[in-house]
Amino acid sequence: MTNSTIPVAAPAGTAIEHVDVLIVGAGLSGIGAAHHIQAKFPGKSYRILESRDAIGGTWDLFRYPGVRSDSDMQTLGYRFSPWSQAEAIADGPAILSYVRDTAARAGIDRHIRFGHRVLSASWSTSQARWTVDASREADGGSVQFTCNFLFVCSGYYRYDEGYTPRFEGIERFAGQVIHPQHWPSDLDYAQKRVVVIGSGATAVTLVPALTDKAAHVTMLQRSPTYIISVPSRDPIANGLRKVLGNRLSYPISRWKNVSFQTLIYQLSRRRPRLVKAVIRSGLKRQLPADYAIDTHFKPRYEPWDQRLCLVPDGDLFKAISKGRASIVTDQIQAFTQSGITLASGRQLDADIVVTATGLNILLFGGMSLSVDGVKVDVPGTLAYKGMMLSGVPNFAFSIGYTNASWTLKADLVSEYVCRLLGYMDARGHRQCMPVNDDPAMQTRPLLDFAAGYVQRSLDKLPKNGSRAPWQLGMNYVQDLITLRHGRIADASMRFSSPSRSISNSARRAEVGSGANARR
Repeated sequence: MTNSTIPVAAPAGTAIEHVDVLIVGAGLSGIGAAHHIQAKFPGKSYRILESRDAIGGTWDLFRYPGVRSDSDMQTLGYRFSPWSQAEAIADGPAILSYVRDTAARAGIDRHIRFGHRVLSASWSTSQARWTVDASREADGGSVQFTCNFLFVCSGYYRYDEGYTPRFEGIERFAGQVIHPQHWPSDLDYAQKRVVVIGSGATAVTLVPALTDKAAHVTMLQRSPTYIISVPSRDPIANGLRKVLGNRLSYPISRWKNVSFQTLIYQLSRRRPRLVKAVIRSGLKRQLPADYAIDTHFKPRYEPWDQRLCLVPDGDLFKAISKGRASIVTDQIQAFTQSGITLASGRQLDADIVVTATGLNILLFGGMSLSVDGVKVDVPGTLAYKGMMLSGVPNFAFSIGYTNASWTLKADLVSEYVCRLLGYMDARGHRQCMPVNDDPAMQTRPLLDFAAGYVQRSLDKLPKNGSRAPWQLGMNYVQDLITLRHGRIADASMRFSSPSRSISNSARRAEVGSGANARR
C-alpha cells in the first residue's frame, strides 16, 4: 500500500485548479464515490478535498479501545471491493486498512488534497460551474477550486467536537473526563475505576474493551438500549469463500445479509412485541439468572426507533457475567470530587469518566452554499431522492442508511450520480437542478430517527417531502430499483445548458422552492 497519509497541497500562488467533479471527504463514502466516477468516466478529472491529513474519515478519527463496526462487513464493505477477512464485525484498524487499500489499489490516493477544509461553494449559472473556497490547515492559506459538479461525501458528524451535555459540578471531579472522539493515545486506565456514561454503540463497545486492564467498568445509562449478540465471524460467508472464492462468494453473502437485515427491520416495525420477546430471550440466556433485565435492558421505545446495538460474541454480557463490568440505570445529579452522585442518592466512585454521550451533526462539513450570489437556506430546501437539494444545481451529497449499513446507500448514491453525469454528457446538458413546483407539498424531517444526535439537529437539515422523489429512502431493495435503474429525467429534474446569468429574484424563487412548501 502506498503511503496515503502524507498531506498534498498545491503550492501557494498557483492558478485555480478546475476539475470535472470535486469530491469533499476522503472517508468511506468519498473513496467509494471516487472509485465509481473513475471507473465509469476514465476521461473525467476529479479531486478529493479532505480536511484531515489521512484517508479514513470516521475510521481514522475514532481511536478508542475496541472501536469496531456496528454492521457486518459484507454490507459495510464496498460492492466493488470484496471484504476478504474472516471477521464479519471488524475492528476500526481493519476497516481503516480496507478503505486505504481500496484507495491505493485504484490510485485514488493520488487525487486527494489533504489538509484542505472546504469553507464555501458558490454556483455561477452563466459559467455552469462551482467555485469552491478552502483553507489549508497547515498554514491557514486560502485556495480555490472550480468544478462542474460538486459531490459532498463528508457524512454528517462534526469531527472536531463531540456532544457532551452539561453535568452539574463536573469541574469538581478530581479524575479524568474523556470523550471517545478525543481518546488520548497514552491514557493509562490499568486498575482504575472507569465509568462510561451512555448506552449507545460507543458505550457498549468501550465497556468490554476496557475490562482488559481496568479494576472495574460501569456503564451508567439514563435509559436502556436494545442490545443483541451476533457472531464476530459469519460461518456462511467464510464457508462460501472457501468453496467459491472471494469474488464469487461476496455478492451472495452480501445479499444474504441484506435480506436478513431487511427482515429484522420489517419485523421490528410490524411485530415489535415479537422482536422484543426474541431479544429478551437472548439476554436471559447470556446473563446471570437473577440479573435485572427489565431494569437495564428494557428500552422505552420500540425496536429500530433507534439502531440496535450489536455486541460480537456477546462480549458485553460476558464482562457482566464475570463481574468485570456492571450497568447502572439512573440519572446523574452531580459530579463530586471522587465520582458521580445519582438521583437515587447512590454514589459512583470513579478515577476516569468517559462521556460516550453522542455526536454533533455538521452537514456538508460546515460549508456554506450560494447560487448566483444568493445563499442557500439548507433547512428551507427539499431533499431530492435524499441526495440533492431543491434549487441547487450540479450538487449531490451522500447520507447512508440509519437502519442498515451506511455503504449500501453510499454506493447507490454514487451510482446514481454517475448515471446522472452520463445522461448529461450524452445530451450535452451542463446543468441539472431538482425543482419542487408543487405548492401543496408537505414537509417532514429528513431523518425519521429517534437518536439524540438526530433529534438535536433536525432544524439544520433539509426536509423530506410528502411524496417521491422528495424523500430519503431507507429500503435498500427499493432504492436499488430507483437509483440504479429508475428514470433520470423525471418531472422534478430540470436540465439545461445555461449561457447567461439569471436574475437574483428568479434565483431566490428557485433556491427557496422547498421552503415555500406547506409545512
